[in-house]
Amino acid sequence: MLKENSYITSFLEYLFLEKSYSKHTITAYKTDLVAFKDFCEVTYDQENLIEVNYAQVRSWVVSLVDTHISNNSINRKVSSLKSFYKYLQKSEQIENNPLSKHKALKVAKKVQVPFTSREINTVIQNIDEEENFDAIRNKLIVELLYSTGIRRTELINIKEAEVNISEKTIKVLGKRNKERFVPILTSVLETLNKYVELKSKNRFNSEFLLITSKGNKLYETLVYRIINSYFSQVSSKVKKSPHILRHSFATHLLNEGADLNSVKELLGHSSLASTQVYTHNSLDAIKKVYNQAHPRSNKKND
Repeated sequence: MLKENSYITSFLEYLFLEKSYSKHTITAYKTDLVAFKDFCEVTYDQENLIEVNYAQVRSWVVSLVDTHISNNSINRKVSSLKSFYKYLQKSEQIENNPLSKHKALKVAKKVQVPFTSREINTVIQNIDEEENFDAIRNKLIVELLYSTGIRRTELINIKEAEVNISEKTIKVLGKRNKERFVPILTSVLETLNKYVELKSKNRFNSEFLLITSKGNKLYETLVYRIINSYFSQVSSKVKKSPHILRHSFATHLLNEGADLNSVKELLGHSSLASTQVYTHNSLDAIKKVYNQAHPRSNKKND
């Protein structure tokens, strides 16, 4: 039988080798599992995680609630446990999963409001008033995030070699090292060509497409600051982040009648359930079509 800590170690190795999870994700899993293990040792004098029962898990959840962290955070921690015990069950190290009947805590659904087309166009027009390297790069960042729906981490990891100008596509490395190709609009291609020309003129030879004014690889916090700064000038929305541009991309496509499966592929989602979170913002558009088309609609009877 494995030592107690070895169960966690073998699980983390499984996530890395078999599931191709990122180091950041694996660290989060490890933190949650070690915290649960410490709780069981202190509270129940229980050192072996394979002998844990659901009552102990429930007690841990209650203790987390008492710390006043969000239900969403608690659900994420419990999700780490569920994955761990599913792994132990799959590898036949335990017979029954102590969390098999666990129900997640209720969380309030946060509606993320997308930017309007007008807000996005205004930002791009405002950037057009400048012609320096940073401005052209920032315009490209906004256009790529909005026209492709790629994630912030995917954006900063794009390499020049992964941009196919003749095919008008970019190869993107998504979650769990899953590759996909996203199309580039002709208008974005114009900005891209201008940016690459300026990059070459400044003798920046980084393999990464997007770089800082010093020639270094772009980083996540800088992308956030760029988006937040520009959109704060044109939008009163509470959240102004790169993810809202991804959200806007999906919402606007769906509003214009794009197929949900196509949007799923463009976003790099593994399941439709992930894509469906964007559909609530298209309800207004759906209602308009419904009211205009249905024979019993009030508008039809007016």
